[in-house]
Amino acid sequence: MLFASELELYLLAKSYFDLREYDRAAYFTPSAKSDKLFFLHIYSKFMAGEKKKNDDRVDTHNSSLAPDTENQYLRELRAELEKKHADASLDGYSLYLYGVILQKLDLTSEAVDVLCQTLHVVPMHWGAWLELSMLVTDKDLLARLSLPDHWMKKFFLAHTCLELQLNEESLKLYTELQLQGFGKSSYIKAQIAICLQNLQEVDQAVEAFMQLQKTDPYQLDNMDTYSNLLYVKDMRVELSHLAHRACNIDKYRVETCCVIGNYYSLRSQHEKAVLWFQRALKLNPNYLSAWTLIGHEYMEMKNTQAAIQAYRHAIEVNRRDYRAWYGLGQTYEILKMPFYCLYYYREAQKLRPNDSRMLVALGESYEKLEKPRLQEAKKCYWKAYSVGDVEGLALIKLARLYEKLAEDDHARAAYTEYTNEAEAMGLTDREEQSQAYRYLANYHFRSKQYDVAHKFAQKCTDYPETREEGKALLKDIASRRCEADAASTNEGSRIADFPGMEVMATADRLSPMNLTFTP
Repeated sequence: MLFASELELYLLAKSYFDLREYDRAAYFTPSAKSDKLFFLHIYSKFMAGEKKKNDDRVDTHNSSLAPDTENQYLRELRAELEKKHADASLDGYSLYLYGVILQKLDLTSEAVDVLCQTLHVVPMHWGAWLELSMLVTDKDLLARLSLPDHWMKKFFLAHTCLELQLNEESLKLYTELQLQGFGKSSYIKAQIAICLQNLQEVDQAVEAFMQLQKTDPYQLDNMDTYSNLLYVKDMRVELSHLAHRACNIDKYRVETCCVIGNYYSLRSQHEKAVLWFQRALKLNPNYLSAWTLIGHEYMEMKNTQAAIQAYRHAIEVNRRDYRAWYGLGQTYEILKMPFYCLYYYREAQKLRPNDSRMLVALGESYEKLEKPRLQEAKKCYWKAYSVGDVEGLALIKLARLYEKLAEDDHARAAYTEYTNEAEAMGLTDREEQSQAYRYLANYHFRSKQYDVAHKFAQKCTDYPETREEGKALLKDIASRRCEADAASTNEGSRIADFPGMEVMATADRLSPMNLTFTP
């Protein structure tokens, strides 16, 4: 509501606000009586503080800048709004800004309560739903929220589930929304594509974005995510086309800068990629993708200090960005700081509990700590294999760890499973396979299972790393067979020299592991 006596003052202040002269707009509205003018006053002061904070970060990639730079008006605004909130005289939009300020002051529980109040007053305020979503840390808190019974609630639940990496639930909610009248929504189509990406259905996600481009060819929202997928798939032509089209639509959008940055990164022109990501950060200093991507580029350029600062900024913007936590783990791993990288990998794994890449990285960190945490490393590798190993590393690392711990039977089962899977996929040129064949040949030789040992020793000769050792083992097997033949009196006694052959099929299988982690 706006009083007639304040109309001219409102129009003046609104003009200053539109010109980004926030201090000026706040100065001319000190004693606002109407809700609308009061909101403009406090919002102008809030934006003035945000503008000063961002201006202080002119060189956004400078590592000497403190990541906790704060809006200087936050506490003053909180005190002013707290009084009005106690008197129940705040409208829905002022309540929303009060919740944002509490969130920026790290008063999370108070911010959640205020934002829930906001949504009961103005349930169509999508900005309030988004701010509340950022404060939801787990599924239990989401279930406890006091939310209005409004159709916007389903959009909020779908978005929050996606942020919490509850991708199956999010995909189900978005599919239901499509069936309830939002079938042509570009926003929902993009969110479904992101769900598919998180579920590691990369081909389906790329196809979904391609369909989205056909139905809405001038949309730039989430095109940076699409460019990430094209980067991962090494689709150079498609990424080049996307970069040119985004630049033609609006070259001053942050999404366009990130798309072009990815294009240069794929061409290994990392300096140019950094320049475009910096341009994105100048347009929006809180743009999460740009912080994460510029961190990746600094890693490629071996600038670990700048990478650390970029990833820390990304976490400051959104603590649920697993890529930033994972990037910090990789950086500290390069710096040979195992306890630091263990902490960051654990945080990444909490956000993506069923991502085999996080589990393998966590297992490697535990393994570097040697004896105290080797059991945890085994559990990580086993779970990575159980949930679907994307990179195909978990099983061979588990086998090597069993070998290192002299758990021969488990090592043999893991190596056997690894070689069976590699052969089923038609892979024959991996260095790891030669090591697996060598171990299996020696294991079965020690167990006097000479036929099986001969098979694996023969395979060792196909690889330059193990050829000589395989030939030597074949000679030893031939010698042992001659001795066995000389000592044999009949065919039955000869078979007795090869125990365990009839139970090999079941013994080769990996047994399940207790995945309970120690503190």
